[in-house]
Amino acid sequence: MGTVHARSMDPLPMHGRDMGVHPDDMIEVQEAEQETKQEVLENKDVVVQHVNIEGLGRTKEDLLGYEISEVFHAKNLIDVMKKSHIARQKLLRLGIFKEVEVVIDTSDGADALPNGLDVTFEVTEMKRLTGSYNTMVGNNEGSMVLGVKLPNVFGRAEKLTFQFSYGTKETSYGLSFFKPQPGNFERNLALNLYKVTGQFPWSSLKETDRGVSTELNFPLWRTNHTLKWEGVWRELGCLARSASFAVREESGHTLKSALSHTMSIDNRNSAIFPKKGALLRINQELAGYTGGDASFLKEDFELQVNRRLVWDSVLSASLWGGCLLPIGGRPSSIADRFYLGGPTSVRGFGMYSIGPQSEGDYLGGEAYWAGGLHLYTPLPFRPGRAGFGDLFRTHFFLNAGNLCNLNYGEGPRAHLQKLAECIRWSYGAGIVLRLANIARLELNYCIPMGVQSGDRFSLTPKGYATASSLEQESASCDVITLPPGSSSREHDGKGRRALSLVIC
Repeated sequence: MGTVHARSMDPLPMHGRDMGVHPDDMIEVQEAEQETKQEVLENKDVVVQHVNIEGLGRTKEDLLGYEISEVFHAKNLIDVMKKSHIARQKLLRLGIFKEVEVVIDTSDGADALPNGLDVTFEVTEMKRLTGSYNTMVGNNEGSMVLGVKLPNVFGRAEKLTFQFSYGTKETSYGLSFFKPQPGNFERNLALNLYKVTGQFPWSSLKETDRGVSTELNFPLWRTNHTLKWEGVWRELGCLARSASFAVREESGHTLKSALSHTMSIDNRNSAIFPKKGALLRINQELAGYTGGDASFLKEDFELQVNRRLVWDSVLSASLWGGCLLPIGGRPSSIADRFYLGGPTSVRGFGMYSIGPQSEGDYLGGEAYWAGGLHLYTPLPFRPGRAGFGDLFRTHFFLNAGNLCNLNYGEGPRAHLQKLAECIRWSYGAGIVLRLANIARLELNYCIPMGVQSGDRFSLTPKGYATASSLEQESASCDVITLPPGSSSREHDGKGRRALSLVIC
């Protein structure tokens, strides 16, 4: 709760040898004192007369008035402490204060009431300029990330951020501006300017995006919504001379202008290792009506349900799906299609190595679905119970999915039939380690099944490390091949086993 200083309203009973209290009466005096304290804290009505904020520099006072206004509505001292704690959390959430402490005291001055209280928030503002440096490992590469942040630029919780990332395969930089609505932090506006260069070896493709976007985030009843416009200049090229003709056809410059809307409902108790609750996320994207070369309608969703079972076990079920409909007779781009396969979708298969392909290069698909059923249980015999051992769980899973292109003139029944054909699936077991509230680590033994001609999967034990961004509402994955000399080949008609290491 932080530091909260409070002073009682009335003098409390005193005891001791000098007060003429016999030692045999100490127990009764202590009980009476506890009852008096409880009465003072819970039953005595109080009035919050003044709320002060000390330590302000460049922060505007009108911004903070929205965050602390509820403190004035407190009716007793316990209520004052609770509402002060909530106000403190709101102040820290703004991201403009390094420290916030709360002091509750009786009112002084000529206008002081007998039951009046003064609440003081002692704040320490963040520096005008902060920087960060870190390294990241993923996608068979290492990268260095430098960041510069200017918090509270204009005094109302605005934030200006610049980030530069340099890696062996991907280089990117971006400038973003964040502006929350005073009194409603969840309702905010973000402007972004960026350049990203990446390599996608499963498609023998490299892509450079230069773009600008604007986002409006707001809650509505129990849902959270994001409205976004993005304009991006995309440059596609071949990653290797051996790239297929289908990939070479996609090379060149395109301009994409798209409007998108995301709705999410998330009542899970944890985003990393949920034990109960559900998540529903629906996303729509429309490109072409605001300009650009790309023209399509894209829909996708994610559903996750978690339920606690007996013996501290958790059953989790997930379902993803989506489709892309080209508009105006233009074919879809390889950069806009869906991809499937890997440790966060259908385990045991290569990263994005399921579905349509040409000469070993995976081209993605215009429709997909994937599902998973997971059972998490405590370790056998519960070693390290109520301690370090509680960070580990055994993991049993079943994954399935399919990715294909649809002929939209055939009708819904034909589409469902095609999505139900050639289903890839896998099952296995492993161990899961929860890394605080940041990520989780999985060590799984996978058996891929339903492998089709052209699908890629591991013939030797391989390790994967995946990182998912929890603030973005869809998982973004990075892969590391841990054992040197691991190889992958195409399907030879027999199911193969694979060992994977997953961070998600």
